[in-house]
Amino acid sequence: MPDRPEIVCICGSARFVDEMRAANRDLTFAGVIVVAPGEADGPVTDEQKTVLDALHLRKIDLADRVLVVNPGGYIGESTSREIDYSHATGKPVSFTHPAPAAT
Repeated sequence: MPDRPEIVCICGSARFVDEMRAANRDLTFAGVIVVAPGEADGPVTDEQKTVLDALHLRKIDLADRVLVVNPGGYIGESTSREIDYSHATGKPVSFTHPAPAAT
């Protein structure tokens, strides 16, 4: 038995906030420490997005693994960058949905 619960960082598009909240809830009830994206009540400035993006990479650093919430297989630019960062730092990455086949 590990001396602490697993830490999972959730990544995904802001359009999937409800799905990310559901994943957070399910993981939390399963005894997992969840690190999730920051939320905003409305649009964010470019400066705020830069800060949030950098902060999220530090959250990935804290995690044991990354869970990408990607309904329909959708992965946006920021999430793709976070996946690349996760791979570069040796973090395992899993997905809630299969990615669409490349054409």
